[in-house]
Amino acid sequence: MEHMTEQTVDAPTVLWSRPESERAGTPLLVMLHGYGSHEHDLFGIVDSLPSAFTVASLRAPEPAGPGFAWFGLRTDMSFSLDAVKDTTREVAEWIDSVREQHSSVTLFGFSQGMCVATSLIRHRPADYAAVVALSGFVARAEGEDNADGFFADDQLAARKLPLFWGRDQEDPVIPAEAVEYSNAWLRENTNLTKVLYSNMGHGILPQELAHVTEFLRFTVLPKPG
Repeated sequence: MEHMTEQTVDAPTVLWSRPESERAGTPLLVMLHGYGSHEHDLFGIVDSLPSAFTVASLRAPEPAGPGFAWFGLRTDMSFSLDAVKDTTREVAEWIDSVREQHSSVTLFGFSQGMCVATSLIRHRPADYAAVVALSGFVARAEGEDNADGFFADDQLAARKLPLFWGRDQEDPVIPAEAVEYSNAWLRENTNLTKVLYSNMGHGILPQELAHVTEFLRFTVLPKPG
């Protein structure tokens, strides 16, 4: 990467693909890493994505294992929905602080980061151009869980935001129940592109990156001519 700058703004530490002087007017791609990881992890794939994007890779706020987490996870992969909402608010606030510099905002979430990315579009559906959601899950929020109206699923469903969901059918990390719920929710509330991969485990393959690149070019970037 030729230009790599790191910056801390309130909560998140942010790793940028471009210096600030070169970001104006570019589409922004916000990367959200998985549990126990950090902002440098997903940044390693930036050169495989369309160069038109300015990439901002965020560090999650809570220490977890060798890295950081967006919210706490119990041993059975359960979590507090209030914690998800708190993190969503914090990330949305940071995005608001930079969005005016950019032509659009697209989200890229891996594993737990996929939960944050999908929570962001549920909270404010009109704010985002598209989502790349890899090897993760969607937070279950129905009935009383959403009594405060934090998640605007009806608005999101009406918009049919483009979303790419890639995963391995044999992913050993994400529980089957979470996958089933995510599958139903994504089909109902987004314009879903779903691709299954073999022998990928809980990771990212070059073939998947090629599909992600095609998706981003088709859904976010201006068409030639």
